[in-house]
Amino acid sequence: KPDFRIATDNAWAEHRTLHQLYQAAHTPWEWLSELFARAGRMGIALFGSVFDHSSVAALECFDPPAYKIAAPEICDLPLLRTVAATGKPVLLSTGLASLADLATAVDVLVAHGAGGIVLLKCSTAYPAPEDEINLRTIPNLAETFACPAGFSDHTLGMGVALAAVALGAQVIEKHFTLDDEDTVDGFFSLQADAFAAMIAEIHRAGRALGQVEYSVTPAARANAQGRRSLYVAAPIAAGERFTAENVKSVRPGYGMDTRYYDIVLGRRATRNLAVGDRLSWDVVG
Repeated sequence: KPDFRIATDNAWAEHRTLHQLYQAAHTPWEWLSELFARAGRMGIALFGSVFDHSSVAALECFDPPAYKIAAPEICDLPLLRTVAATGKPVLLSTGLASLADLATAVDVLVAHGAGGIVLLKCSTAYPAPEDEINLRTIPNLAETFACPAGFSDHTLGMGVALAAVALGAQVIEKHFTLDDEDTVDGFFSLQADAFAAMIAEIHRAGRALGQVEYSVTPAARANAQGRRSLYVAAPIAAGERFTAENVKSVRPGYGMDTRYYDIVLGRRATRNLAVGDRLSWDVVG
């Protein structure tokens, strides 16, 4: 009898038990030496998810910069203690955790010396339905646990990851594949070109977040002439009153600000004005 449910028609369906699934999906330990060597040459900070004490010991041989705790392991307190004792930062997926589970895990990691914690909002489903993601939890995670929050993305495409960045995600985890083979997680992974495009758009979104700002930016200031201002719409003789017929709000914005329209009406011109003259206080008596 299967000990987990298969919800999609893909490579997962070939594995009837969790043991068979992880036997097919795990990273062989003999790959680690070359993986870390190549990552070092490429300037990539390589680390991994650990599922038992022996995998922590194996990775520690390569001094990874951090550790990932996958969602199913969040309640494995002995494993959390072992990882925390390395003093490395820990990325913790929340996909199968209650708020109480999270609080316990964070307390254990802090108490045993973790070098920082990042909580990754996650829905442990493959692919994850967009209406179950609840990205608004991300800023709440950061506030509740006073630590950076991110997003472990199992949805299709890149749109949800970009939305997570807009809501404050500091870390994005996303599966990718180098080809379209039917691998265990290939059916919800991005191929390399799409993954690169996602990274570019994430950086674009991050730059666009900026700060709370209501002033006109330098780039926008160049188009300030697009605002309206007050201009003469019919010939006005010196001493003649300004009216709705001879004063109009038009572009460009080089004339008197339109906020003074009601103040100007009824006052008299100090000199003759022609159609197209911009209003200024020196011609308003």
